[in-house]
Amino acid sequence: MSLSRRGLLAAGGAVGALAATAAGSGGTATAAPVAGRGHGGGNGRGRVRTGFDRLAADGYALLKGQKVGVVTNPTGITSDVRHIVDVMHPDGRVDLTAVFGPEHGFRGTAQAGGSEGRYDDPATGLPVYDTYLKSGQPLADVFTASGVDTVVFDIQDAGARFYTYIWTLYDCMEAAALAGKRFVVLDRPNPVTGRAALGPVLDPAFATFVGRREIAQAHGMTVAELALLFDREFLDRPVDLRIVKMSGWRRSDFFDTTGLPWVPPSPNMPTPETALVYAGTCLFEGTNLSEGRGTTRPFELLGAEGIDHRWAAAANALDLPGVAFREAYFAPTFSKFQGKTVGGVQVHVHDRAAFDPVRTGIGLLVTAKRTWSGFAWRSDNWIDKLTGNTRVRTMIDAGAGTDEVVGAWEADLAAFRAVRKKYLQYH
Repeated sequence: MSLSRRGLLAAGGAVGALAATAAGSGGTATAAPVAGRGHGGGNGRGRVRTGFDRLAADGYALLKGQKVGVVTNPTGITSDVRHIVDVMHPDGRVDLTAVFGPEHGFRGTAQAGGSEGRYDDPATGLPVYDTYLKSGQPLADVFTASGVDTVVFDIQDAGARFYTYIWTLYDCMEAAALAGKRFVVLDRPNPVTGRAALGPVLDPAFATFVGRREIAQAHGMTVAELALLFDREFLDRPVDLRIVKMSGWRRSDFFDTTGLPWVPPSPNMPTPETALVYAGTCLFEGTNLSEGRGTTRPFELLGAEGIDHRWAAAANALDLPGVAFREAYFAPTFSKFQGKTVGGVQVHVHDRAAFDPVRTGIGLLVTAKRTWSGFAWRSDNWIDKLTGNTRVRTMIDAGAGTDEVVGAWEADLAAFRAVRKKYLQYH
């Protein structure tokens, strides 16, 4: 893919009404859990209600008297799979006047590295503004030109630092502060749980749209938690932030236990299983191997011409927790090795609670380099942008093993975990 202050949004009333009250110097609001059942189908549980579901159940009271613009994409859906823009537009209780599209676009028509541009949405007639690759004052100018008072963010994340929607969130928060707009984040689950932060922490010298600020490669947070962290740790100017929490979500929840419907947040994130491995295997974007784009299993299939059974054997010999590797052959329909049959591995996660995607990604890089003489990093050192430093690349080039590479970031990761802990909103 490609890119507040304190308060309380408390539950109250027989139907769990939401009431926003500012607290502290900047006015961040949070939402306490609301009693009641969610909807949706995963495992038949249906117990998680998203931030939007709770906002709507309260009659959009938080948005009353505001001209509202929404930053969203196809994942911004209700539990009965209607898009939130299509739900809000005809509802007289909310004055929705604009939509802001990220990478891949509001309706999701663009591939990786693309967007839909400025247009009027055929279904609603609403003006759609393009936020992709805009930040700072230029993005603030978009918010100003739209005429909105409040910018609402509702996009499903994938849990990895280089999944760019969280940097769209960051850029939009910064721009909203510059434009004097209120900012509301409607929370959704981290699909791979919120149990732990894993992997290297970004060195600011390597800041790009696949990593603006110093967070771990697998951050273990929801978008609302990240918004709080961004506001209080990173933004030069605090934004008038409100968050609307989910109810029923636990930090140990994988997406298929939430009862919520999955919509691919980008074309190469088709299932929650893709998200499970993505924080590690996306590192192969920084190499000359295919990361599985152009197959039905992106980021689970990895390979290149000339690779054979030796890579799977070497990867299995690492005895990484919760995962096994199958010798695999595939022919991508687009991207690297389009139309060519390549050899490699398929990643099979058999114990997702034990699985560590980042350690797995490092182990696969180490063994790919050792077993295939054609291994190379991308010439632009994109791997340094993805990992947020030069250490992973240089250590693997120097012959370091998986444990040695992983151990190199432990001090930085411990420091990030201490900061992260302050902003966690769920048990």
